[in-house]
Amino acid sequence: FGYTFEDLKIFVGPMSKVGRDPVGSMGNDAPLAVLSNKPHLLYNYFKQLFAQVTNPPLDPLKEEVITSADITIGPERNLLVPEPKSCRQIHINTPVLTNEEFEQLCNVDLPGLKAITIPMLFDVADGEAGLEKAMVKLCAAADQTIKDGYTILILSDRGVDKDHAPIPALLAMGGLHHHLIREGKRTKVGIALETGEPREVHHLCLLIGYGAQAINPYMAYESLADMINEKQLTDITYSDAVKGYIKSATKGVVKVMAKMGISTIKSYRGAQIFEAVGLSQKTVDKYFTWTDSRIEGIGIKVIAKEALMRHHNAYPEIPVNGSTLDVGGQFH
Repeated sequence: FGYTFEDLKIFVGPMSKVGRDPVGSMGNDAPLAVLSNKPHLLYNYFKQLFAQVTNPPLDPLKEEVITSADITIGPERNLLVPEPKSCRQIHINTPVLTNEEFEQLCNVDLPGLKAITIPMLFDVADGEAGLEKAMVKLCAAADQTIKDGYTILILSDRGVDKDHAPIPALLAMGGLHHHLIREGKRTKVGIALETGEPREVHHLCLLIGYGAQAINPYMAYESLADMINEKQLTDITYSDAVKGYIKSATKGVVKVMAKMGISTIKSYRGAQIFEAVGLSQKTVDKYFTWTDSRIEGIGIKVIAKEALMRHHNAYPEIPVNGSTLDVGGQFH
């Protein structure tokens, strides 16, 4: 998933202890992801848009009382005909879930609420063409599960191995979200993500902004456990570290949406208040429909190439000591 030492030292570690996402004071002088020769996560190709004139921003600290991080997941019925059945949804206090909470969601089987897991992986052997093929397969699998009566879709990349690379979570989420909208089926299901990719607030914002209702960033939790074992994080238990991380992540998402004058995560979800920088119009139209894209750039083949580069680093042909992370260089 392309984790670096910096991700842990500057983001994941401090988030578990401080209770808010880290803030930098310098301007961001990193080159645009599309101009970089390193494989970037897809999140780096998007920039958050902020209120221009009409929406006054909220103060998420002083106006905490009216800013809600609650979210519900499940099928939505006709918005114009409210009825008791419209309320049959699972209520969650924050869209970022622990492994245990997510496990409960994966196994939910109640009247009108039935979850199924769809793998979010593509074959490394298929090369760059494999990603597009996998996206078609993913959308077809979702259509079939809806036909079979499932109402909560869990997209999971937990099966990553030497032969299978993860589909970038944002591509899977945005692509499926818009496929279901085009098919007229989006309100029949809730979509949750089990992915090792997101670790920063910006990543979570994008996933929620493109329709995710619950996210389990399991690799961030694994990293916290590893940092505690390696004595990089001291004076904190694993469960407290996870709690701290979730608190920081939720506060971070609330802070970002407050700048847009939005007061509930439910309104921010699926609102896609982002612009793409360096993605081709064809890719944006297919997977991130209606997103502003003023500067064109790469297509799905290069997105696949970057995913394969990350996968190749994780499973090199010559066996190396795989426990040392790349230094990074995004922040320092």
